[in-house]
Amino acid sequence: MAAGCDTLELARMHERALIALAPDYDWAKSLNELHRRAGRFLTEVLVPLEKAHRDTRQSLKKEQQRAETLRLAKAELVEANRYLEREVARRRASEEALKLDRERHQQLLQQSQVRQKKLRSLAHQILLAQENERREISRELHDEVVQTLVGINVELAALLTAAMIGSPSLKLKITRTQRLVEKSVSAVHQFARDLRPAVLDDLGLVPALQAFMKTIANRQKLRIRLTAFTGIETLKGDKRTMLYRVAQEALTNVGRHAKASLVKVNIREIDGGIQMDVHDNGKSFDVDRVLSARTNKRLGLLGMRERIEMVGGTLVIQSTPGEGTLVCVQIPTPLEEAA
Repeated sequence: MAAGCDTLELARMHERALIALAPDYDWAKSLNELHRRAGRFLTEVLVPLEKAHRDTRQSLKKEQQRAETLRLAKAELVEANRYLEREVARRRASEEALKLDRERHQQLLQQSQVRQKKLRSLAHQILLAQENERREISRELHDEVVQTLVGINVELAALLTAAMIGSPSLKLKITRTQRLVEKSVSAVHQFARDLRPAVLDDLGLVPALQAFMKTIANRQKLRIRLTAFTGIETLKGDKRTMLYRVAQEALTNVGRHAKASLVKVNIREIDGGIQMDVHDNGKSFDVDRVLSARTNKRLGLLGMRERIEMVGGTLVIQSTPGEGTLVCVQIPTPLEEAA
């Protein structure tokens, strides 16, 4: 076995040994003993060899099992690789599609921003044109319609003087007509002030706010307190108009909905800008719900926000039960305006 002989070679070696021994033995006398010895020799030789072959077969069987396991593992690995390749291809396709979607989204976002900027610019121009038109209409009402009505009233006063000596019925009719003219003059004045208060252009923001607050305080039985810093009138006209319109809308909403007794309006300087607070002690409301609803009040709040954003400002509305509502406006102030 150490020399590497296999079973067949050992059998041949045994056969040659028997042939070599045959002439020297008396076969009749020792044949059986010789056969037994030869058989025992062969058995003793073959037993370890058979054991080695058995171990070899078992090892071979284990190797075959390992090979089969490796084959199955290899097949699974190949299938896993194919799946990974398909998954990688799918993910690459998804990434390409996502990249295209992201680029498309970016393009749409840029287009939306450009359109939003154009719309905001257009809205700004519309509001400016609206304010200018209101200013012109207000002046026309003051200069033309009111003057005409006043002239009619003067003529009616002259007729009344002449009618003092005439028919009492004519005097009564003239008196009634004078009252109608006076009422018309008052209505035209109020309409002109609502369109565009002349005092805002002639005297400034604070006098215009005071005049409006006096009117709405008398109409709604409100107490309104106004405080403002002295440099507010140095603001540009569009910003003063914006502050007036926002305060007008906020106070109008207080009068219509809040059931408040006191409103405080404070305009003050802050770092890099101006802040205006309109705080009432009335009932609160759900700001988010109102902004998402389709009501006139929502449109008023959105109009306020649009006006403020056009000058680069911000609007914050806080409404708390038991504390009322606070409308806070902040607008930036360029260096030249601050100076």
